[in-house]
Order: sequence, then structure tokens, then C-alpha cells
Amino acid sequence: MTALRVTLLSAPDCELCEHAKAVLARVGEEYALEVAECSTATEAGRDLMVRHRVAFPPGVLIDGEAFSYGRLSERKLRRELAARDAPRAS
Repeated sequence: MTALRVTLLSAPDCELCEHAKAVLARVGEEYALEVAECSTATEAGRDLMVRHRVAFPPGVLIDGEAFSYGRLSERKLRRELAARDAPRAS
């Protein structure tokens, strides 16, 4: 079973980023996710924001593809993972 790679592009003192972390933690209990956080205050984070056209944090990438930015919808994320037939957590 290979976990899906999820990258969270976050900013310091960002309430929506904290919300996204909580959503990813909840969904990660059901699906096998490998979550990595990258700060938009770093060069790498800014590069990812520009490359994936993330307008503002939090940005979420799934397996290197832009999924969302702004408030993360748990329902939308679950639909996307189900559509991808994402592996279940063990």
C-alpha cells in the first residue's frame, strides 16, 4: 500500500492553515496519507505557490498536483480521495 503524498503550503499565524492541518489529521485516520508541510515563508514554499498557482495559503497538493487553496473542504477532499481510490489507513 502506497500512501498519497499531500503537501500543505502554510503560512505563520494562519487560522485557515490550522484548520487544514486538523482536516488532514482527521482524514489521515481513514486514508493512508503522507503529509508534509512547507512554509510559504521559505523559498521552496514560495516556489511551490507560484508553480501551482496557489493564490493564498493554505495550499494543498496531492501527489504533486494542485488540489485547493484557502479553506480546505473536508467533504471535497474525501470525494477526491475516493475518486482516486486512495489507499485506506491500516
